Amino acid sequence: MRGGVVTFVTMAYIVILNPLILGGFSADQATVDVAGGWLPNAQVAAVTALTAGVMTILFGVIARLPFGFAAGLGINSFLAASVVGQVTWAEAMGLVVINGLIIVLLASTGLRAMIFTAVPQQLKLAITVGIGLFIAFIGLVDSGFVRSSGFAAPPVQLGDNGSVTTLPTTVFVIGLIIIGVLLARKVKAALLIGIVATTVIAVILEAIFKVGPSFGTNPAGWNLNAPVLPTTIVAMPDLSLLGQVSFGAFDRIGVLAAVMLVFTLVFTNFFDAMGTMTGLANEAGLADKDGNFPRLKSALIVEGIGAVAGGAASASSNTVFIESGAGIGEGARTGLANVVTGVLFLAAMFFTPLTQIVPLEVAAAALVIVGALMVSQIRHIDFSEFSIVLPVFLTIIVMPLTYSIANGIGAGFISWVLVRSLSGKAKGVSPLLWIVAVGFLIYFARGPIEALLG
Repeated sequence: MRGGVVTFVTMAYIVILNPLILGGFSADQATVDVAGGWLPNAQVAAVTALTAGVMTILFGVIARLPFGFAAGLGINSFLAASVVGQVTWAEAMGLVVINGLIIVLLASTGLRAMIFTAVPQQLKLAITVGIGLFIAFIGLVDSGFVRSSGFAAPPVQLGDNGSVTTLPTTVFVIGLIIIGVLLARKVKAALLIGIVATTVIAVILEAIFKVGPSFGTNPAGWNLNAPVLPTTIVAMPDLSLLGQVSFGAFDRIGVLAAVMLVFTLVFTNFFDAMGTMTGLANEAGLADKDGNFPRLKSALIVEGIGAVAGGAASASSNTVFIESGAGIGEGARTGLANVVTGVLFLAAMFFTPLTQIVPLEVAAAALVIVGALMVSQIRHIDFSEFSIVLPVFLTIIVMPLTYSIANGIGAGFISWVLVRSLSGKAKGVSPLLWIVAVGFLIYFARGPIEALLG
């Protein structure tokens, strides 16, 4: 139960962030689709919390694993940046639903589980380590501890001009130290205590110094939401977006273009979730010697249903969240943790103002800590053969540097198939890995392919 609470606290930012990506407070501030339509912020927040709550509980009850669900950041950004310039929001969500149905079909037939089990144990461990680095990098960037330099070299830098100068980033450092010391001293509920304590510190500092949120223009501000006690606690959710789905994208942009969009969604959804589940199962100690975990098939089916549910609610595809590692670090091991997290998400529909108290910088500190815990799995990887070293290294390094779990898995799969086969170890490479590697080649080259096909 404690782990379920921690998972919710580290995931709650999605109720605020998803509406900022998909929606807006007015047409001139929102992401407008090809027909001039846009999604109201409050409505997106409501369906984001609803689908996260329902899918997290469903996964906990059926798969009985402590993996929280919510709108996936990769896919919602892809929809806002690349898809709605060609179709309407309803049509974009229709493509998400089709993507989910395909994934459910692949999982139901056992093909998705076959691909999962065909992945070598060394790559599964590398995926866990890569995700650890990835979420730590997310935490460092979200906190402002690592920022873009604005130059080609170096592309990133420490804080502002090489030093920590802002109050929010200082709060992140304080949170990192508090949680780190509590974990080192083996204090129970270390993550939860650290998050609560750092949030209290953040609220006090904001009340004194009144830094305010960034809004993309104030580099010294809080990245997403300022830690301020709300004037109101309860707000009735607006669920008007439920069912606002259309499958007219095939008519609007043509079958080939729509199929390429669906292909991108399926590949991203499929392998992001696979990588995240692998990492979380290893971190929780639920995986066997081959990296597989209990009730694999049912877990993969429910994950596909999350994409269908997210599209049908206009919340974007719902998938497993790597932030669940924070709850696992706090002791979550069964689906009960998911039930706790899901109930809190459902409550968040009515208590949206409360979810805005914990600043992103505090959640970022927890992510860095969890990333450090996951990276420790590297001790189990066999570095004695370079045909293993290179694919493992590419899997680990590509994830954080490209901000994509799927990209890291793709680089690892392709290099594993090629390097192992060309170094005389082709018999040990599963035919399924060859098929998936070819699929990743198409995925990586989809831009030129789309241009070639017109």
